[in-house]
Amino acid sequence: MRRLDAELVAEHGLPLVHYDVLVQLAEAGGARRMSDLANAVLLSRSGLTRLVDQLERQGLVSRRRSAADARGIEAVLTGAGRDRLRAAAPTHLRGVRRLFLDPLGPEGQASLAGAWGAIDARDAEG
Repeated sequence: MRRLDAELVAEHGLPLVHYDVLVQLAEAGGARRMSDLANAVLLSRSGLTRLVDQLERQGLVSRRRSAADARGIEAVLTGAGRDRLRAAAPTHLRGVRRLFLDPLGPEGQASLAGAWGAIDARDAEG
């Protein structure tokens, strides 16, 4: 994980935890409640607030009141955030492939795919 983080910082000035927040927002359609986002990226609410403050200063995210619940605040992916994510994604995927998948070889990758498939099937059952 440290190597993935270092590559993202060196090539895009984007720590892995920042990348994760941008991915979570993109996968949620561009916005997500702060409390849900904190759970998704495994941070405390206060930790996520500080992180979103940093991303907001960089122009990568903004905040808005939740349309569904006016008491809630959502983090919103900006155009600049989407562009930074798009630029960093190939670096991240290349690193994951090189550091985690390639060492397994074809048989190990097939075993891993089977294990994840079994977990997904169990989760789909509820």
